[in-house]
Amino acid sequence: MVSRARLQWLAFATSGALGALAVAWDRHEAYRRSGSRPADATLVHAARRLNRGAGVLAGAVALDSALEHYRGEFENRAMYTPLATSSLALLASSEGLADRAPHAGRLRNAIYIGTVLTGAAGSAFHLWNVAKRPGGFGWTNLFYAAPLGAPAALVLSGVLGHYAERLRSETHDRVPKVIGLPAGKSLALMTAAGLIGTSAEAGLLHFRGAFQNPAMFFPVSAPPLSAALLAGSALARRDRPRLRRLSRLALRFTALMGLAGSLYHALGVARNHGGWHNWRQNLQSGPPLPAPPAFTGLALAGLAAQRLLDEERQALQRYKWWDG
Repeated sequence: MVSRARLQWLAFATSGALGALAVAWDRHEAYRRSGSRPADATLVHAARRLNRGAGVLAGAVALDSALEHYRGEFENRAMYTPLATSSLALLASSEGLADRAPHAGRLRNAIYIGTVLTGAAGSAFHLWNVAKRPGGFGWTNLFYAAPLGAPAALVLSGVLGHYAERLRSETHDRVPKVIGLPAGKSLALMTAAGLIGTSAEAGLLHFRGAFQNPAMFFPVSAPPLSAALLAGSALARRDRPRLRRLSRLALRFTALMGLAGSLYHALGVARNHGGWHNWRQNLQSGPPLPAPPAFTGLALAGLAAQRLLDEERQALQRYKWWDG
C-alpha cells in the first residue's frame, strides 16, 4: 500500500510538473503567434481547436457511458444511444480537426445537434432516475444513482462542435459573431460555466471518496480558477494582458491535469483488491478512467476562446486606428 506521505509528495510533484509544462506551453504559443496571421486563418484555427475539444469530451463520454451502462447491464435499450452518438461526435470532431476550409460542414453540424439532443434527453432520464428512488435527491442517490454530469458533458461536446461549425462561416465579420453574440466572449462564458459544472460533479464524487488523496483537490480548485480567469478576461472592459496570460496558464494547467487525472485513476484501480489482474471488477468499482479528460476538452475550448478574444481586441484596435 502507498503511504499518505508518499501520496502527498506525488501530488505536489505532479502539480509542479504540470505548472512547468503549462509555462513552457505558453512560451511556445507566444513564439508561434509572433508572426501576423490573417483573420480567416485565425478563426478557422479556433474552430479546429473547438472541434478538438468537442472530440475529447465525446471520447470521454463514449468510454464512460460504455463502462457505466455495461455495469448497468444495458437494462434499458436507450442506454446504447449515448455510445453511438458520442462515437459519431468523436468521428465528426476528428474530421473537423483535419478540415481547414472556412465553411461549415453540414454533416458534422447535424451530428453535433443530434449530440446535444441526446445529451439533453439523457440528463432528463438521469434526473428521473435519481428522483424516483427512495429519498429523492439525497446524498446517497446523488452518490450512487445515475450520474447527472455525464449527459451534460455530451451536451457540452455537441454545443462546442456546433459552435465550431458556426464559427467557420463567420470569417468575414470585423468582430465575428455567432447567433448575434461576439464569438470569443460568448464561448468564454459558456466554457467557464462548463468548467464549473464539471468541477462540481468531480467534487461530489471526490467528496464520496473523502478526499483521501491530496491530488483529489485539484479538480475542485484548478478548473474553477480557470473559469474565473477566463470569465474575467471576457468581461474586462480594458485590455488586461496579464489577466489573459494568467488565464491561458490556468487553462493549460487544467488541460494537463485532465490527462494526469486518468493516470491517478489508473493508480486507484491498481490499489483495489486484485489490481489490474482483476480489471473486470475494478474498472467498474474503482475511479472512472475516462472522466478526467473532460477537463482537457473544456480547457482546449477555453484556449480557443482566449484566441478569439485576442483576435477581437486586435480587430477593434485596427478599426479604431483606421477610423481615427
